[in-house]
Order: sequence, then C-alpha cells, then structure tokens
Amino acid sequence: MTDSGYNVGDLVAEFLSRIGVTTCFGIVSVHNIPMLDAIGRRNAIRYVMARNEMGGAHMADAYARVSGHLGVIFSSTGPGAANAVPGLAEAQFAGSPVLHITGQTATKFIDRDMGTVHDLPGQTAMLAAVSKAAFRIRSAQEALGVLTRAAALALTPPMGPVSVEVPIDIQRTVIPRPAQLDTLVLPVPPPLPPSEAELDEAAEILARARRPMLWLGNGAKAAGAAAMRLLDLGFGAVSSWNGRGIIPEDHPMTFGGLHGNGAPRIQEFYRSVDAMLVVGSKLRGHETMDFSLKLPDVLVHVDVDPCANGRTYPNRAFVCGDAGLVMEALAKRLKGRMKVDPGFAAEFQETRKLATAEYQATLGPYADFPVELRRALPRDALWVRDVTISNSSWGNRIFPVYGPRDAVHPVSAAIGPGLPMGIGAALAGGGRKAIAMVGDGGFALNQTELWTAVQERAELVVMVMNDRGYGVIKHIQGALQDGRMFFGDLQGPDLQKLAAVAGLPAFRVSSTEELAGTVAKAVATPGPSLVEVDMTAIGAFPPYAPYNTMGIYARKAGGGTPPPPPGEPPRPPPAGG
Repeated sequence: MTDSGYNVGDLVAEFLSRIGVTTCFGIVSVHNIPMLDAIGRRNAIRYVMARNEMGGAHMADAYARVSGHLGVIFSSTGPGAANAVPGLAEAQFAGSPVLHITGQTATKFIDRDMGTVHDLPGQTAMLAAVSKAAFRIRSAQEALGVLTRAAALALTPPMGPVSVEVPIDIQRTVIPRPAQLDTLVLPVPPPLPPSEAELDEAAEILARARRPMLWLGNGAKAAGAAAMRLLDLGFGAVSSWNGRGIIPEDHPMTFGGLHGNGAPRIQEFYRSVDAMLVVGSKLRGHETMDFSLKLPDVLVHVDVDPCANGRTYPNRAFVCGDAGLVMEALAKRLKGRMKVDPGFAAEFQETRKLATAEYQATLGPYADFPVELRRALPRDALWVRDVTISNSSWGNRIFPVYGPRDAVHPVSAAIGPGLPMGIGAALAGGGRKAIAMVGDGGFALNQTELWTAVQERAELVVMVMNDRGYGVIKHIQGALQDGRMFFGDLQGPDLQKLAAVAGLPAFRVSSTEELAGTVAKAVATPGPSLVEVDMTAIGAFPPYAPYNTMGIYARKAGGGTPPPPPGEPPRPPPAGG
C-alpha cells in the first residue's frame, strides 16, 4: 500500500495476483498510474511494456491462447483505449479470455464532453462493441465485485475479451482491504453438461454412419483426449484453423487444417462421408468459402453456445454442452455400435496424402517451405502467423501442428498482429521457442514491438516474408479487379539494419535450400532473432485459393485445373503470377 493507505489501485494489483495472473501487458499512462504503481510495488506480476496498446492487446490475446489462462492488458483512456480496439476485436473473433483494464477521467467529468485529458465520451460503448462485455467501476466499494464479474465472464465459455474502466479518482481512493481477497475464487461455472436426450439423439444418428468424420474447432481445444476416443472408434478428423493440433497432425486419421477450402480432393471426399460431427466450431464463412463448402448432409453440431444452433450450416441434431463432456458421452454410447466401412481408413489416408501433395504443388517456388520449416523447428515450437500470403496459403493448411495450444493466428484476418502475438506466445511458452511468420506489410504495422521482444528476452524467431508489398491484396486485385494492382508496393527499411538497431541477431534466406539451416541457427540463438526471407530472390508466390481460379488467373489457367480422379497423381498447378 502507499503511505496514505490501501487504495483501489492496490486492490486491482492484489486481485490479479489472487486469481493467478503472473504476466500483464500494456502501456503506462496518466490514467492508470495508481494501478501500475501497485503492481510495481508488489513485484508479484511481470509487467510487459508494449510499445503501443494494439501490440499489448495482441500479446495478451496470444498469451491467453498458449497458456490457457487469462490474458491481461492495461491501457490508457480515450486514444489509448481506442488503440487497444484491434487487439480486443481479434480476441473476440478468436474466443480468447482477455481482461482489458483501462483508466478513465475523473468520475465527475466522464461522458460530459468537457475536454479533460484523454476523455472520450462514449468510451464504454466503443469497448462493448469489440468485447464480450464492458464495465465501468462507479465507486470504490463496487471495485472488487466488478473485477470479479469481469474476469469470470472472460473465462466463461464462449470465452472472449472483457473491458473494465477504472476512473482515476476511484483508483486513488483509500479503502479497507477486502477480506474476501483471502478466499477469492472466480465464479466460473463448471463445464456445461449436455442433455441426455440430445446425446441420445446424436448417438442414434452417428451410430448409423459407416464413414464418419469429426470437425474440431476452438471450443474443443481442451478435449483432445475425448476426440481421440472417437478416432479410436473409426472417425476421421479435420480442424478449423483455430482448432489445429487438438489431434496431433501426424496422426494418420486427421486432415489437420486442410479442410476443403482450396483442396478439391478433400471436397470430393466429403461426398462419401455419411455423417459429420462438428464440435466447438462456428464453421466460419472465412474458412467455408462463405458457406459454399459442401459438407455432409448428415451433420451433428456440438457447441457450448446455444446460439450456434443452425447459425451457419443446418444440422440434423444439436447438442449444447461442453465439448469434452459431449464427446466422452458420445464415445460411450457409440462403443460397440459403429460399423465403419473397412476401407474408410485407408481411403482417408490416401486422400490426405494426395490432397497435401496437390496443395503443395500449387505453391510454386515455395512448395518445400512447409516441410523444410517444420524440419528446422522443435516439435513443441509455437507456430504464430500474420495474414501474410504464406500463411493464407500453406501456413493455415499444411504446416503440421502437434499440440492444441501450439498455433496462433489472426482469426479476424487482420494484418499486423503477428509480431506482438509472437511475443505473447513466447512469454507464455515456458521456454519453448516461438516463430512468428509475418509479411513485410504486416510487420510494418507493429515493428516497434521488436524492442519489446529484445527487452523481454522473448524466445522468438521473427520470420519476415519480404516481397516488398501486399502480396495477398495483389492476388485479390488480380482475381477481382481484372489485374489492376494499385497501392500494393511498399518501401520498407533494410531489415538487417533494423534488427541491428534493435539489438537482435538477423539472418537472411535467399533460396529454399537455405531455409531449414538458417531457421535452425535462429532457433538455437538465445532470445529473439530475425530471419528475412527474400521473396524477390526466391520468386513470385503463385495465386492461392480461391483467387487462383478467378479473374486473370482463371484465364491464364484456361479456366482452372480440376482435381485428378482418385488414385491418380496430382496434375501440374495452374499458371499464374
């Protein structure tokens, strides 16, 4: 406590420690100094000083995804809180439990548009628009209750970011230390048990399947063991891009992230699947080609959120409940009842092999990148990506992921989160190495966070795919704007010199053959390092799905290349630039 006594700033700091928070991210500012002063004096929490609130929010998000615990971001008021919005929006897309604690002007000035420092009338509404909920502490007496409610809500499935405003006068208010802190337990509800009737209905449908599949999403991240029980009964599996690694992707019965978007052979295989169990996934439009991806007619959907029922795809049955509890219960009901086609597993594995090879063949000079990069990394490395063209193609789909919390990417498809997400992931990784693959365009948005990585000694390799422009945008323009490509070329810094200024080792890759060895050197380097991949030296990245069959690319390819019949080797990829 301060010389004047225990205040609400002390309460915030002690509250976070009591609920198990060990790391926070953010910016110090005039409107959060009492809270951060208390954190500094207590010296029980690592405070990571981001270089801007956007970066700090992305760090907290990635920290939550990798650790499975609450991520915490502190911001200032008004412009500072607004700068955290992109990170909060991404956490909302991804379903990440993030607690955003922001200051506010003094209570008597809030929302009165009087021109006080940083005051933004309507700030709570702005934060509510990109959060699961937003609260304002209106008195010192209610501070503990609001904080408890907010943290519990962030951690209650479906999880998401929750914002709390703490006005500066309330932060400084001296209060008796709440005795409730000594026995504080967040009121997070236990896993939601499913209805027995819904389970019975789902089991009856699935028991008739001879070629069953399982689609796993973010909501199933903690349910890997239960999912494996279904695979043991003969199910094949596939993952949303935010659910990768729930089944290790070297397991023979998973397609991983190659779920059909950009993989015609997988789409064809789905036609033979007679039941699909979707668990913890929204079947988002981004991944299902705006819901045009044809999934099996017999679809059973499991989600903890009742609003997910029928929101994106129709289903034959819906089970509302915790993913692990539902899959365990279904596995018990289905044991001894499944009569899976004897040839299903072999056909599944052959489809996986051919579809992966076909997708790899569309990558042009980057065809070997997924294999070579995987070879250079430890099995437990953290795979973090930005929306660079390399991730929008092979990074999301065919780079193998082995653990449910090993992969982080911007689910919102925002550009720029990759570097700060890499820092957050690395700090949550317990010494595991993280690699953040970013494009030069996305890197530019948050490149000042390099200094955060250096200051925090993050175990992070920043791999910049440098094509001197917005590669994804150029492909979209080629597909949809008849090849007109405006405003996509970028002049950026010399990345080797930038790394030297920041004080971290830097490497350059100018050919595929150099990739594995160079990345391995970076991984072996303690702390952060930077690897620049010179895409202008390696060659142009071919258009990727769905744009490779549209506009100028379709014309160059003569209308596109259909998938070969089952059992035939992949055909040459479409031409395109």
